[in-house]
Amino acid sequence: MEKQKQSRQLLSLDALRGFDMFFIMGGASLFVALATLFPNPFFQAIADQMHHVKWDGLTHHDTIFPLFLFIAGISFPFSLEKQREQGKTDADIYKKIVRRGLTLVLFGFIYNGLLNFDFEHQRYASVLGRIGLAWMFGALIFVNTRTITRVWITAAILVGYWLLLAFVPAPDGNGAGVFTMEGSLVGYVDRMLLPGRLHLTVHDPEGILSTVPAIATALLGMFTGEFIKLQREGLTDKKKVGGLVVAGAVLLAVGLLWGLFFPINKNLWTSSFVCVVGAYSVWMFALFFYIVDVLNFRKWTLFFTVIGTNSITIYLAQEFVNFSFTSDALFGGIARLMPEAAQPLVVSIGYIVVCWGFLYFLYRQRIFLKV
Repeated sequence: MEKQKQSRQLLSLDALRGFDMFFIMGGASLFVALATLFPNPFFQAIADQMHHVKWDGLTHHDTIFPLFLFIAGISFPFSLEKQREQGKTDADIYKKIVRRGLTLVLFGFIYNGLLNFDFEHQRYASVLGRIGLAWMFGALIFVNTRTITRVWITAAILVGYWLLLAFVPAPDGNGAGVFTMEGSLVGYVDRMLLPGRLHLTVHDPEGILSTVPAIATALLGMFTGEFIKLQREGLTDKKKVGGLVVAGAVLLAVGLLWGLFFPINKNLWTSSFVCVVGAYSVWMFALFFYIVDVLNFRKWTLFFTVIGTNSITIYLAQEFVNFSFTSDALFGGIARLMPEAAQPLVVSIGYIVVCWGFLYFLYRQRIFLKV
């Protein structure tokens, strides 16, 4: 960890990142607990969105990971511009990109238990690893190509991935165009090439082949950041918000149509999934950008900003620090005094308070985990 100055560019990004990570930091359990206390269709519908789908389909919980990657993409054009203003050479920029990508892969190994030294049962694929690799390759493409070239590369990735899965059969599967966990080419590649343990035994949702379309998710974020940076006469921030809304509508339409024959599937990170969740990500950023950076309504963002400025910290810390123990010590007695239906809500709120308090201490000390 190191001390750093907090960026004043796109304050909406930290708030949106914090909103996204809130659901990992106990927000999902909070909404499930609300449905337990208030068992009505409204809260139950929200609670149903706090779980991953088993295979095809989409819930809100399936958007958390790709939105985080999308946000990482948005920030890169600004970071690249700053580095070039500082006189950094292309070699310096490449080294930083690769170092960041591989550091996240290493953090993913550690999160999955590398320090237990049980290499036979170690899971090597990870959420952090996919973020690192997809962002890294997306950034390398961004640095070395023009915008139109990036558009064609993104389209080629998505179309190529669909054609590969649709027309190239897995040698141990049931033929081409099989999009099941056991029969897809994605799972076959993981079983053949990934050492150690696969998360779903025969398939890993963060495996090798399905990381390729995730590069397109990162690039969609980079397109968004590049568009927001664009300085053109008559192109106001409000017009940029309108442009993002239109772009999201186009992505949604493409994704839904594509999903008719290439299912929307997070485990496979299908091209239709990239487009549909890309639409959600663009719209969420447009909303936060409009409220925070255009209208300058910022006071409400502190809760989410505290989380967003140390998002990797809280993701890793929850694996290594027993926040539940502290929460139970502080709020367990109160929870046990409550009616049984209310107890999960108190426990969830207590856990969020402890995690947020930890992050707020780091925020006040201006300590941030910088990768």
